[in-house]
Amino acid sequence: MILPKVRDPRLITIRRGGTLTDSDHHLLARWAADCAEHVLHLVEQAEPGDPRPRQAIEQVRAWTRGEVRMWDSRSAGGHAMAAARPLSGAPRFAAFAAGQAAVVAHVAEHDLGAAAYAIKAVRAAEGEEAGREECRWQRAQLPDPIRALVLDDQQRRNEICWSVFD
Repeated sequence: MILPKVRDPRLITIRRGGTLTDSDHHLLARWAADCAEHVLHLVEQAEPGDPRPRQAIEQVRAWTRGEVRMWDSRSAGGHAMAAARPLSGAPRFAAFAAGQAAVVAHVAEHDLGAAAYAIKAVRAAEGEEAGREECRWQRAQLPDPIRALVLDDQQRRNEICWSVFD
């Protein structure tokens, strides 16, 4: 469970009563896609014939460019998470990262799901220190307009995200 019981209005779009602008929503989605893509090789090595995790990342990137509808990205995310279910360890977490990234188009707070699952994938593949390095890498990728928001949200939701943002 990576979503909080109480939603942060800063991560809810303006049209749904929050304060998140479309441009920042797109930045969150691109960052989540970067996090998932960084570990995509872990699932593709285990399941080279399954295109669903890569397609999910491609769909959310296309959504940020206005090329597909939110529902297309959300659907691709569901397919990537279905690809994760029969897997275990690092490939499973990497596929979940891709799925979480794609559903950011629907609910912005899934951005931390993509990041957390990517860290879990690296930890499973390479150990705790590699997971900490992955977290540092992710933070280095944060665009300035959303940096403070994401870092604050990581602190707020760290416990429900398996404490991967310590």
